Amino acid sequence: MTSVSSNAYRIQGATGEWEVVIGLEVHAQVTSNAKLFSGAATTFGAEPNTQVSLVDAAMPGMLPVPNRECIRQAVRTGMAIDAQINKWSRFDRKNYFYADLPQGYQISQLYHPIVGEGQIEIVLDEKNPEASTKVIGVERIHVEQDAGKLMHDQHPTSSYVDLNRSGVALMEIVSKPDMRSPAEAGAYLSKLRTILRYVGSCDGNMDQGSMRADVNVSVRRPGEEFGTRTETKNVNSVRFVMAVVEHEANRQVDVLEAGGKIVQETRLYDPDRNETRSMRSKEDAHDYRYFPDPDLLPLELDDAFLEECRQSLPELPDAKLRRYAQDLGLSAYNAATLTADADTARWFEALLAEGARIQKKSEGEVAKASANWLLSELYGALNRIGKSLEESPVSPEEGAELLALVADGTISGTIAKQVFEIMLETGDKPGKIVEEKGLKQTSDTGAIEAAVADVLAKNGDKVEQYRGGKEALFGFFVGQTMKAMQGKANPQVVNELVKKALAG
Repeated sequence: MTSVSSNAYRIQGATGEWEVVIGLEVHAQVTSNAKLFSGAATTFGAEPNTQVSLVDAAMPGMLPVPNRECIRQAVRTGMAIDAQINKWSRFDRKNYFYADLPQGYQISQLYHPIVGEGQIEIVLDEKNPEASTKVIGVERIHVEQDAGKLMHDQHPTSSYVDLNRSGVALMEIVSKPDMRSPAEAGAYLSKLRTILRYVGSCDGNMDQGSMRADVNVSVRRPGEEFGTRTETKNVNSVRFVMAVVEHEANRQVDVLEAGGKIVQETRLYDPDRNETRSMRSKEDAHDYRYFPDPDLLPLELDDAFLEECRQSLPELPDAKLRRYAQDLGLSAYNAATLTADADTARWFEALLAEGARIQKKSEGEVAKASANWLLSELYGALNRIGKSLEESPVSPEEGAELLALVADGTISGTIAKQVFEIMLETGDKPGKIVEEKGLKQTSDTGAIEAAVADVLAKNGDKVEQYRGGKEALFGFFVGQTMKAMQGKANPQVVNELVKKALAG
């Protein structure tokens, strides 16, 4: 049985250490209004064969017409990873026969892809990003059409074909073999998914098949030439990609140390058994008999189109993270957590903007309280009730109102927790809840002084102990006063008055 060393990721075999080399080919379904070469819809979960045009079904005489939006999204994705955008690109036919491929070929881009080399920066430890950053190269992004789907469980002796996915636009994002551990592969795929969701070019829903990875793995002695690689197809979660790398690397080491050879092949991953198994030998490009598609002219992109694509890009996750950490003063961990998911970042932006507007303060002044509340209170509550951020019963505007009530002293932090629970249950706004339930915090020094005096009178022995040097009892007196005021006293005023009374 192989094991992993504690430093760089190494597999310790019987004959020494091995290094794993990983590359990912990620297929991301393009967010668009229709398929790549037809006007058919792409809604997930539609009844079989209800989203199939004559082009998708490869009826005689049907000609493909490129979908401008699909091309635009691919270009925007390339720009988001600082990649070379090729103003001239071309579609090729990849010829092979399969029952779910009506044309007998797939339209792809082998020789002249729309996007050239780029890069993605990953962080392996969010609490120490400076020491755990690595740049992973991206070799290319090309646009291609998806195939259909065979359904083997609908009939005892026959397989059915669903062509709903036939012709769906995919971006194939091909990394360089720069990753060296399961953690790096997981971090790369997560970061790529984040970028795609920020850009809006893919929804990143891996469970629905709109993003999936082919995992290329080989092993070698550290510093030696690359070994023979295998490709594990259609892996549909970050966790499974990491599991494939670990299992496949260990399998290859065991084969090599037993005197065997690694066969270049396509494999499948079985998550139930956590293992890969052989599917077929790996074809080389010439086996597909690629040639330029005669029905499609080359794509020629002008400067105006490219500038429109560039201007349409949002603030990207790395830039947003730097702004949160440097301009807003958030911790590295909070900044990384808030920017790791596009929906979380958008929710936080709305919370922050509304908070700054209500409190008449800068975003920097409002940011820390907003970040802490979102990541601890709101996420804690959503996990408890089993809802996602998109399903939150509390809106960013309502969250900002609650935080503003704390900031201006209307309610204490303790009361805010009670108000938040009521908001979750009833959907009422925080101001209404505070008013109706009489939860406003009091700074009435007369009422607080009376409560302090009463607490001290009832605990004369503890007062003597405090004055005798047992200063830890100070918190007891504050707590008893807050209890007497039903949590509605201003904590700062209570602290000052308790200190004053004890000094007397």
